[in-house]
Amino acid sequence: MIHHERLKSFYVLVGLLLSVFFGRAQECTLDIGGKNHNTIVDIFQLNAEQQTTMKTLRDDLQTTQQGIEEEIQKLFNTHPQSTEAELIALSDKYKVLKEKMVNVSWESDKKLLETFNPKQYERYLSLCGEALRKPIRIIPVMYKDSISPE
Repeated sequence: MIHHERLKSFYVLVGLLLSVFFGRAQECTLDIGGKNHNTIVDIFQLNAEQQTTMKTLRDDLQTTQQGIEEEIQKLFNTHPQSTEAELIALSDKYKVLKEKMVNVSWESDKKLLETFNPKQYERYLSLCGEALRKPIRIIPVMYKDSISPE
């Protein structure tokens, strides 16, 4: 009977943890913190200023996410996990931290998108549509041409 209770507790924990990962699964993110960030430069033809902004956002995101990951590790190392109630409490605390991580990533993507011109943003909307994902809404930046008229 004790084995059955532990198994039930395990399934409760797994179910709650999975709900965190699928909460924002339908949103269209750039994932500037991911391994393929150079693809963003190529696909959206980012200018030098946008590339600098993306690097700054990536660095800030990495620092913030590292802090959250340390909080998660501390939570797992110190939180009691003997009873179903303790596992549910752990899961709730973990869910908050994972959502925090998703939110900082989403905010970084949004800040980069806010530097997009209309053509870049149209490309983003098109790709989101093809992937059946909900785009992050922003107002594209209108850049002045770098070539002055004669």
